[in-house]
Amino acid sequence: MHRLKTRPQFQAVLAAGTVARTAHFALHRLALDAMLAATCHPDTGPDSPAQRQEPQALFGVAGAAQLAAPWMGAMVPKRWARRAVTRNAIKRQIYALTAGLPLPGAAHVVRLRAGFDRKRYPSAWSEPLRLAVRGELQQLFAAAARRGGTAP
Repeated sequence: MHRLKTRPQFQAVLAAGTVARTAHFALHRLALDAMLAATCHPDTGPDSPAQRQEPQALFGVAGAAQLAAPWMGAMVPKRWARRAVTRNAIKRQIYALTAGLPLPGAAHVVRLRAGFDRKRYPSAWSEPLRLAVRGELQQLFAAAARRGGTAP
């Protein structure tokens, strides 16, 4: 599994749309083979993200073998998780959980879209918060699997 690192990579995946949502997380997915087909299609407009950046430039896709490898990114904004300990721990949970999943050959971004209640979880990173994050991430990928493409 590869990790998303650059801003254009994250922007391309976020522009592709949401696959699944839970109370705190959203999963975005960009099929790399669809992006490759979009850059080769003559009807694609010049303002589309596919025309501005080819997938080879964004994701280092050299051929069909590279399309099978999944890409993963995590976005945990400071707006929803104020403490760095919390942000880093949530990102670790995302990457640890997705490392064991058979993801399709696409680029994925898990985005924190709401904060966890500070009254319910007063510690920056506690066992109850870790379990809540892990459980919700499992729900997110199970919802994505029901819609097709990602196994739980």
